Amino acid sequence: MSTRRFPRGFQPVLALAAAAVVASSGLAAAAPAAAPPAAAATFTDDFTGPAGAAVDGGKWQLETGDNVNNHERQYYTNGTGNAALDGQGNLVITARKENPANYQCWYGTCQYTSARLNTSGRFTGQYGHVEARIKMSAGQGMWPAFWMLGNDIGGVGWPACGEIDIMENVGFEPSTVHGTIHGPGYSGSGGIGAAYSLPNGQRFADGFHTFAIDWAPDSISWSVDGTVYQRRTPADLAGKQWVFNKQFFLILNLAVGGYWPGDPDGNTPFPNTLVIDYVRVSTS
Repeated sequence: MSTRRFPRGFQPVLALAAAAVVASSGLAAAAPAAAPPAAAATFTDDFTGPAGAAVDGGKWQLETGDNVNNHERQYYTNGTGNAALDGQGNLVITARKENPANYQCWYGTCQYTSARLNTSGRFTGQYGHVEARIKMSAGQGMWPAFWMLGNDIGGVGWPACGEIDIMENVGFEPSTVHGTIHGPGYSGSGGIGAAYSLPNGQRFADGFHTFAIDWAPDSISWSVDGTVYQRRTPADLAGKQWVFNKQFFLILNLAVGGYWPGDPDGNTPFPNTLVIDYVRVSTS
């Protein structure tokens, strides 16, 4: 699978995640997460505000443009039609099958709009507990993600900056999410990670779930609803460089189409929504 790159027209720099091939889990079996110690919040957004309001511009910026490298179909806009508060304590990212401003994409006139937000220049963190509570989008071709990029991407580029995918889902796997790291020599389809699936055919779009990492020097653990399903350390990299002991910023997006999820089909519902209850980062 191709790497995720910058939406055209966005400044300063960003790269999207890709993990078409997911490595086996670093744990023998899923285990309950240990009770965390007392923590201090370093970033919190509970998305409180009136329905239809934009996100807090002091915490987030919205990217604009398309994404040719993944062959995604959406155009990311900075309007509240694609990212807005719902008045009930949630951020709603909405993918729409529309093109109200004659946006042009890599394949011609864009067919869809959506949103992608990041905290670059507003918040970066190094280590701690990073968590979001999310109700997933649904349908063939949908590709939501909650992830992080190294803050030095402007100087070293991707994948040398490092990328931590806390959660990715592709619409043809409604019960499964992926957690992955990307770095020099292990990026794109060579990213290192694992998948987590809900039991008994449950779907992530049917309710809210918490997606988190616990991040320390030379260690990252992933969990869903408090259950740890993988841990990665430099020992997993076969001698390649571990690039995760530094500052990273946060990203939320809902992509439409691409090499990994494939394109939407006639059964994919639009508008299609990714609902985020909160995003929180804390350190012990």
